[in-house]
Amino acid sequence: MKKAILVLTAFLLTFTGLSGEGQKERDTLKIGISQFVQHPALDAVAQGIMDEMAVLGYENVEFDYQNANADPGTTKQIASLFQAKKMDMVVGIATPSAQALKMTIRDVPVIYAAISDPVSAGLVDSLEAGESGVAGTSHQTPIVEQLQFLMDLTEVKALGQVYSGNDDSAMYQAKQTELACRELGLEYIATAVTSSAEVKAAAESLMGRVDAIYVSTDNTVVSALSGLAVTAMENGVPVLSADPSSAMENPVLAAWGFNWYYVGQRTARIMDKVLKGEDTANLPTDIIRETSNMKLILNTAVAEKVGITFTQEDLDMAETVISE
Repeated sequence: MKKAILVLTAFLLTFTGLSGEGQKERDTLKIGISQFVQHPALDAVAQGIMDEMAVLGYENVEFDYQNANADPGTTKQIASLFQAKKMDMVVGIATPSAQALKMTIRDVPVIYAAISDPVSAGLVDSLEAGESGVAGTSHQTPIVEQLQFLMDLTEVKALGQVYSGNDDSAMYQAKQTELACRELGLEYIATAVTSSAEVKAAAESLMGRVDAIYVSTDNTVVSALSGLAVTAMENGVPVLSADPSSAMENPVLAAWGFNWYYVGQRTARIMDKVLKGEDTANLPTDIIRETSNMKLILNTAVAEKVGITFTQEDLDMAETVISE
């Protein structure tokens, strides 16, 4: 198994312990973090978790940070590794990683993060009720509002989407996008992929059939966003992404979505509650939906190439404007 990062960082501090029982001052709390794929959004979630844990006073912590490189089989290997290492808590960032941890690990808390729909992913039975041994955060992306923003920028009659057909959260988001298109009177044209290597070709298949492309927080697609974005731009098709963290390096017209570092911080607060003895059965999914923690990024260079002009109001709304 290829390890992208092993034991990313270690902190030295006092820990009050699992289930409310104190640990010896020199003991180290071991937390395993399994991340499905490396890209800016999920990287920010992981960093937010580790930074917030330090803020919350956990300094005697060793994080074992593993990356599955978008391979579902590797997520299972990482889960087995964490089981063998006898972690005190494990965290799954993105659906496949969280699913593998829940299937493998039974004796320590499993925390999930960056999951669009924990119910369809089989992580919990209900968003409103807690689950034994499992807790975490979810984000509810305002897709209708995002698409309406895109429609305000340019005329859109047919919307394209590339999504991962073997990721429960990605399929859930695709369904939500289809429903949003129906509500807004747009034709929805989608194509599914099984790996990041297929994303560019899938985008090419949409050219000439769609007026714009929407990219959800689909980890497989976002990890290969460059090929999709360049293909669309070269064909004069604007791309709206729900992942601002990837917009700084990829030529999308606009990105409006959650601050993923904040998602990590919120996840760390759930971890803190569990480590202090709160039963996960009493912790419903922490749903992040407030737009105050969303970022808007606009790219004027891409806008020029696809024939769109931002208004001054649009530019004033943006947290970041990329001009080259």
